[in-house]
Amino acid sequence: MAMRQVLDAWDMLDTPRAGGKLVASRLSARGLKDITTLRLGGEGSGTDFLKVVVPGSDGRQRGGTAPTLGIIGRLGGVGARPALIGLVSDADGAVVALASALKLADMAAEGDALAGDVIITTHICPSAPTLPRHPVPFMGSPVDTATLVRHEVDPAMDAILSVDTTRGNRIINRRGFAITPTVREGFILPPADDLLDIMQQVTGQLPAVCPLATQDITPYANGLRHINSILQPATACNVPVVGVALTAEAAVPGPATGASQVVDIEAAVRFCLEVAKAFTAGRCRFHDAGEFDRLQAIYGSMSHLNSPGRDASPA
Repeated sequence: MAMRQVLDAWDMLDTPRAGGKLVASRLSARGLKDITTLRLGGEGSGTDFLKVVVPGSDGRQRGGTAPTLGIIGRLGGVGARPALIGLVSDADGAVVALASALKLADMAAEGDALAGDVIITTHICPSAPTLPRHPVPFMGSPVDTATLVRHEVDPAMDAILSVDTTRGNRIINRRGFAITPTVREGFILPPADDLLDIMQQVTGQLPAVCPLATQDITPYANGLRHINSILQPATACNVPVVGVALTAEAAVPGPATGASQVVDIEAAVRFCLEVAKAFTAGRCRFHDAGEFDRLQAIYGSMSHLNSPGRDASPA
């Protein structure tokens, strides 16, 4: 279970003082050593980027060769102060990412290090703007998405789980979490069987898959409608990316406070941890590499979908 770590992560973020220095000090106290913080934007209208590397027993940090998993907590902000007080629904990506780091740290302290490294990134802003959106408002960000994604995606990541609140829609109407099909270099690939198996084991339910449209995997800069920013990391790398979407039965605004479901968050953390265990040990595939190569051979590259396109001006 990871409930204790979820509550610890929640407490780190549910305060107007939330920021990189505060979170880094709490993570350091749990034994994590490789922590990077960086202020993006201005003091009054910026956010704190955070990167944590949890080394594996055979990870590259120690000279090994085991695969490296990336876990990215995607969000606009953890709070919408001064308009709203408290942790917003949109904060779940950051909570899952930080709780995963805490749990991995606690496991390592007990001698249960994973085979490979896990790189965890997110950003922390307790006073982010809000945006009008149908059917419910979204959280904005004080820093543009492209800038955030360039920092969130680390070249050492061999595959990525991108965790994001995805309650502000009427497409996947189920409370809990869902995964997206795998996305790589402009291709929307089938949902990975290994990930579906892990999700089923973690939840005890049939797996849920969040549908994607082509424009969902393109950069925000093109001005097209996206389900949200969950697949934006796929625009900045050439490795497989899977979204982990915190979902709800009804559409919930991103700026809503008191809307996060701690049980659902904890299940998403357990999913990320089980994927990390299996992937770094070489027992989990995000896609069929042979089929991906065949797709490219038949249809050519689709990596142009990772660019803003011919006309990058907002629609």
